Amino acid sequence: MRRLKKLIKITLLASAALAVIGLAYNLIWPKMSRLRSENPTLTAFMKYRQKQAADSGKNFKFRQEWVSFSNISPALVGAVLIAEDDKFWTHSGFDFEALKQAMERNWKRKSLGFGGSTITQQLIKNLYLSPSKNPIRKIREAILSWRMEKTLKKRRILEIYLNVIEWGEGIFGIQAASRHYFQKPASALTPEESAWLAAIIPSPRRYGKFDYSPYLEKRTREILVVMEKRGLR
Repeated sequence: MRRLKKLIKITLLASAALAVIGLAYNLIWPKMSRLRSENPTLTAFMKYRQKQAADSGKNFKFRQEWVSFSNISPALVGAVLIAEDDKFWTHSGFDFEALKQAMERNWKRKSLGFGGSTITQQLIKNLYLSPSKNPIRKIREAILSWRMEKTLKKRRILEIYLNVIEWGEGIFGIQAASRHYFQKPASALTPEESAWLAAIIPSPRRYGKFDYSPYLEKRTREILVVMEKRGLR
């Protein structure tokens, strides 16, 4: 019995030590300060898509063209914020009301999904993490999101986000998306085009094919209604 208690104690201490090491690791890595002036190259999510394609024996065609925030249509910026994170400019990386609503929806559906992610959280996931939804990854996401909000200005966070998120099969960033879907630079996107691009963000490889979708049509209209109220249309 004494040996068992000692073994349990050692196990608990080892677990606590690993937790502390993990926390310290996430507080110092990655070095986010470099993102103030450097644009990220291949993100964790891009590498994940590359591996998916390789495992399926497919050739991964990668398209991305970096564009500065000032050269992105204000209509597109507004549409994305409306669709993905309407409190972006005022929250500190977490929208607790949206998280609460997502948890309530999941409870009703008996689902373990999280939802309610802010743009900062989505960017952290794209840059550094796997698509897994396990609790440990969500804890890392929370720590890194807090760090990002402390390190970068909101405008820079949004600029990086718009340049790295997936917008279709092998299409990353708003400039590549704008040229692919509408044959124009991101600066020239109309409110209607912007609303459509914002609406496909949750599932771009599914909805970015111009196939008719009642959900996508409804979601695009909803975004346009809010854009009109805010003078973005």
